[in-house]
Amino acid sequence: MKFVVALTGASGQIVGIRLIEKLLENGHEVIAIATRPAKITMKIETNFDEGYLREIATKFYDEDEIYAPIASGSFKHDGMAIVPCSMKTASSIAYGITSNLVTRSADVTLKERRKLLIAFREAPLHSAHLEALLRLSNLGVIVFPLVLSFYSKPKTIDDLVNFIVARIMEQLGVEVDYERWQ
Repeated sequence: MKFVVALTGASGQIVGIRLIEKLLENGHEVIAIATRPAKITMKIETNFDEGYLREIATKFYDEDEIYAPIASGSFKHDGMAIVPCSMKTASSIAYGITSNLVTRSADVTLKERRKLLIAFREAPLHSAHLEALLRLSNLGVIVFPLVLSFYSKPKTIDDLVNFIVARIMEQLGVEVDYERWQ
């Protein structure tokens, strides 16, 4: 399978990085995009940088490479995940604003009726956030808040990250094995 994974400037960069790693480990192709704010946040939150993403991804694009094949409906893929997704990006997608490669690729994903998942990391939410998220849900987007889960009895941050990545992969249609609610 072939997936587009975009990282935007919200907190939670390790979740997007781990998603790319796990999809690749499972034999899938990953086309990655990172926005400028994502690259800044990545350096603050993790020991990874853009170079690592360029190294591991099947293909890597910057947000301003609007001419990339993934900006066209003729580019076939099995789903797109924006992890983490800033509220700026979520709102842009909700209202059809395609000002960079992430929002253009998401727009194309929607118009081609492909799977789109946004994993936002924002709290608390105000009414404009909630309206944008509802609008996305009504468009068929999988709205996936990066919410911690404790029933798997995580012992480390990695346990929390791996759990949420498994849930995201499952939503994208990838078979995964993880601790489920009993």
